[in-house]
Amino acid sequence: MKKFNFRKVLDGLTASSPGSGSSSSGNSGSGTGGGSIQPGGTAGILREEIQETLTSDYFQICKTVRHGFPYQPTALAFDPVQKILAIGTRTGAIRILGRPGVDCYCQHESGAAVLQLQFLINEGALVSASSDETLHLWNLRQKRPAILHSLKFNRERITYCHLPFQSKWLYVGTERGNTHIVNIESFILSGYVIMWNKAIELSTKTHPGPVVHLSDSPRDEGKLLIGYENGTVVLWDLKSKRAELRVYYDEAIHSIDWHHEGKQFMCSHSDGSLTLWNLKSPSRPFQTTIPHGKSQRDGRKPESCKPILKVEYKTCRNSEPFIIFSGGLAYDKACRRPSLTIMHGKSITVLEMDHPIVEFLTLCETPYPNEFQEPYAVVVLLEKDLIVVDLTQSNFPIFENPYPMDIHESPVTCTAYFADCPPDLILVLYSIGVKHKKQGYSNKEWPVSGGTWNIGAQTYPEIIITGHADGSIKFWDASAITLQMLYKLKTSKVFEKQKIGDGKQTSEIVEEDPYAVQMIYWCPESRIFCVAGVSAYVIVYKFSRHEITTEIVSLEVRLQYDVEDIITPEPETIPPFPDPSSQLPSSKSLSGSTNTIASEGVTKDSIPCLSVKTRPVRMPPGYQAELVVQLVWVDGEPPQQITSLTASSAYGIVAFGNCNGLAIVDFMQKTVLLSMGTIDLYRSSDPYQRQPRSPRKNKQFIAGMTELTDSPVPLELERCKSPTSGFATRTPETAPGFYRNELSAVKQRNHHLPVKGSRKLSLPTDLKTDLDHVNGHCTSPTSQSCSSGKRLSSADVSKVNRWGPGRPPFRKAQSAACMEVSLPVTTEESRENSYNRSRSSSISSIDKDSKEAITSLYFMESFARKNDMTISPCLWVGTSLGMVLMISFNLPSTDEQRYTEPVLVSPSGTLLTLKGAVLTFSCMDRLGGLMHPPYEVWRDPNSLDDNEKGKKRKLVMNSPPSSQEMGDHQYAVVCSEKQAKVFSLPSQTCLYVHNITETSFILQAAVVVMCNSACLACFCANGHIMIMSLPSLRPMLDVNYLPLTDMRIARTFCFTNEGQALYLVSPTEIQRLTYSQEMCDNLQDMLGELFTPVETPEAQNRGFLKGLFGGSGQTFDREELFGEASAGKASKSLAQHIPGPGGIEGVKGAAGGVMGELTRARIALDERGQRLGELEEKTAGMMTSAEAFSKHAHELMLKYKDKKWYQF
Repeated sequence: MKKFNFRKVLDGLTASSPGSGSSSSGNSGSGTGGGSIQPGGTAGILREEIQETLTSDYFQICKTVRHGFPYQPTALAFDPVQKILAIGTRTGAIRILGRPGVDCYCQHESGAAVLQLQFLINEGALVSASSDETLHLWNLRQKRPAILHSLKFNRERITYCHLPFQSKWLYVGTERGNTHIVNIESFILSGYVIMWNKAIELSTKTHPGPVVHLSDSPRDEGKLLIGYENGTVVLWDLKSKRAELRVYYDEAIHSIDWHHEGKQFMCSHSDGSLTLWNLKSPSRPFQTTIPHGKSQRDGRKPESCKPILKVEYKTCRNSEPFIIFSGGLAYDKACRRPSLTIMHGKSITVLEMDHPIVEFLTLCETPYPNEFQEPYAVVVLLEKDLIVVDLTQSNFPIFENPYPMDIHESPVTCTAYFADCPPDLILVLYSIGVKHKKQGYSNKEWPVSGGTWNIGAQTYPEIIITGHADGSIKFWDASAITLQMLYKLKTSKVFEKQKIGDGKQTSEIVEEDPYAVQMIYWCPESRIFCVAGVSAYVIVYKFSRHEITTEIVSLEVRLQYDVEDIITPEPETIPPFPDPSSQLPSSKSLSGSTNTIASEGVTKDSIPCLSVKTRPVRMPPGYQAELVVQLVWVDGEPPQQITSLTASSAYGIVAFGNCNGLAIVDFMQKTVLLSMGTIDLYRSSDPYQRQPRSPRKNKQFIAGMTELTDSPVPLELERCKSPTSGFATRTPETAPGFYRNELSAVKQRNHHLPVKGSRKLSLPTDLKTDLDHVNGHCTSPTSQSCSSGKRLSSADVSKVNRWGPGRPPFRKAQSAACMEVSLPVTTEESRENSYNRSRSSSISSIDKDSKEAITSLYFMESFARKNDMTISPCLWVGTSLGMVLMISFNLPSTDEQRYTEPVLVSPSGTLLTLKGAVLTFSCMDRLGGLMHPPYEVWRDPNSLDDNEKGKKRKLVMNSPPSSQEMGDHQYAVVCSEKQAKVFSLPSQTCLYVHNITETSFILQAAVVVMCNSACLACFCANGHIMIMSLPSLRPMLDVNYLPLTDMRIARTFCFTNEGQALYLVSPTEIQRLTYSQEMCDNLQDMLGELFTPVETPEAQNRGFLKGLFGGSGQTFDREELFGEASAGKASKSLAQHIPGPGGIEGVKGAAGGVMGELTRARIALDERGQRLGELEEKTAGMMTSAEAFSKHAHELMLKYKDKKWYQF
């Protein structure tokens, strides 16, 4: 017996102080935040040996980079000298793109939609116009752009902006038809204003509408072309302040573009027509065409078409000009997709797009508007894609996009993130994936090539995996904060295509996305890959570099379990932990028998949701299907969706569970090892009373009878639906008095009946019972009491160590992990956002009244039972009620026997408890190092080398040492949606408990490696990201990062090693972040430079005659015309200048402290000065009015001073 050490007890008390939020307990399952330490044992020894190196100084939250297509784009701009592209969105975001690796995201604080973007060409600055009537000037000469100035218009709405090349004066058109001028350097409004009533003719009786176009003449910069919506175009002489030219057209104008000589301009109209105007004859169009209109036989005007939203008129030195426009198709072609039309000479090419066109820009060789433009490409911004068309080739191919703009090609349903992967994986996946890339791209380099980027100090490989609604899976290289697709896997290829039948079968067709990926498991070392689909199937893949043609082996698992309401027993009636000898399951559960209870009647039974291909299938190099496991219908009830998945390449076993139970499959021997209901896993250690019930009769014999608790919806309508269908769950409940346990009915076959029906997908629709309190004031259902039964008292807890505090006394108090979640979504997001997943990283159709789901699974080499001396392969099982069970395996000892001898599976009876659904497991050795699950070193299963085939399996076990000495050798870390616990094994002593949250619940949790030390990372529903050290569970970081506003975040948030994390911030974008202080410090070195010093190209020599007769553009001085000296000051009430934080002073001020206070004080003084200026302006106006009145009165007095009375 070990000597009692009082000092160790005091050390334990210090380590478990209330301030740390952790505690220690000698009881295996009853520790709480205020528990006590049991002296003696080995807990003190383990605590003393482990020196935790992580401190709070290692952690800081910081967003790193955003990947994907900008969500809901609205605006587009291009700098032809710097060669960078900017995209604005409806949410106020701006993405600036250059060469691969140069990708910058910035956001307007107001969140107002971006209306228009204008680069200061080759100046490293950008002007954005927002829907809140504000102009912003962005500084791009820093890696993270910031706003230098803002100008908010108070009286008028901005409709169009134009910034001439090499000018510092910005023209701003408004909804009222006025044109204002802004000095870019000071961001102050000029006193020069072009009022709409002065621009149009005095005889005009109607308002011309908003300004839709502004541009200066290429021939003379002193002439400004103003286009109004109603069809009026005015050429305004800026010097003489009058309209030099006016043209009128009876159709609304959408856009205008100049010929480079400045003698002609082209307009696009709402009737699908293009008009070409000559300045010498403005009374009528020089040319009118309706490109897609049908010509009439009698010579009348062609039929009207859809509006041409934008046209660009670009000239070439050696060929005909390009006329490029969007829209304009005939109305009778309603089924035509959105198109871009390119007219070059007599040829007309229509490029059909997959999505509506938002904006397009023609890229030209020169930034000067008065030279031949020489267009070489067209950038087309679509609603969900970005493409660039090569104009230099006659077939107009598109460039291969180097950015990851196709993340959303099919809606993302799940994500996984792996940092510090084996270094050869990226090259191997790329070499396989490059063979399947699309062909036919332009052979020229990507034209958006600005900026510079360096790899930086971060060198470890990172891989992101995304699962999609169409069953596809994409592997991405995410190293060094970039993203590039490596390899694409289509899981739907293992199934027969769904065929639409006639009559009744048509209504049973699996809807939109029957192959949607629900969850994935990947072992980078062994390259084993497992996929769980929405139609209740699991596919096991192995990686090979060789093509094979083989049949796909399929297993069917019958897993259905119903229980009636369960009441917590009195503590004294709880059976003790069973003997290990009593834990051997029945032969029925372990045999993996192929017998199946089939029903040929009306009721569906023993058929899967999808049909696996029965013919030999050609599998290209890459991931090849090794085995398909499908859950089947049972007595007319569809299989429930899979809620947890794991696999072990070392053991050759895959395990998955749902709300009915657990299935364990040997993918080496292609047999089912165990198919058991959750209740049976407990055996005699079940802490709940369950009254046996007689099996329910087959429904085909009770037709016409209705059970009180059955769903009113016919079961034939319970079809397999994709997560995008978004229907609520209808799981038929069992009527009182029935008990069914139909397990282990499994059959293995390569032929499946075609099935058209299944169950509706449960997409969680309520994160919590009260949606209004989802951000921190909600309570997990696991802590809610029910109306019947008894709750255990604290005294009872002390007697029985199988329940933790807050343990739900009834199985009806379902875990939050099994509840449904629904948050309001907009129309545009209805499809993407309908992929709502449960917080246990699953999409589950769970009967909330009676079922206990398997929410977490984990393979490890561990001690299967309490106080065992030897280790064995184990599977840790976590449930939605916070129970932790263990299943042990007995594997054959040699490779030869592994393929022939059976694997023995035994539930060991170990039972631990936590509050809330179990989310994750992990294991640590006695020194505090993270123990990775065992794995088999990868070898090609289809290798042509005979020596390779004959090699034995190489296993890496990562096992703790087996020892006859007394003491613990391993830690088990378990985290649920409410708390985390650390147990020492094999004594199963609960060393540390941390109650992570009381008012919310954890969405995602993971044990990760940071600076060679393990820690627990959690993301909570109230938006907090929390990091705790291991094994002591000391809080290292707690930051309110992102309140849960969309279930997309909950289902895609994932942590990985080295302080990395990501989530799907929108249906089309991935946001990466770091919680590492070191990476935050080095982030500036890793980001790309947007601005690089480039000399502006010289203008072409105009020649003597052109300089003499080509206009007065070279002598035009905007400063003299628009400056305060000549134009005066603009009214301060018209627009308000707001200093931005982008300058040096602003950056220092934003850092906080005294400088921050000074900055705020300066802004307040500026606002006060502006108000005083307005008051001064009003006072001056009153004084002027008074002086005028006095003058008129004096003149009147002088006029009548010397007149007599009779002269009036």
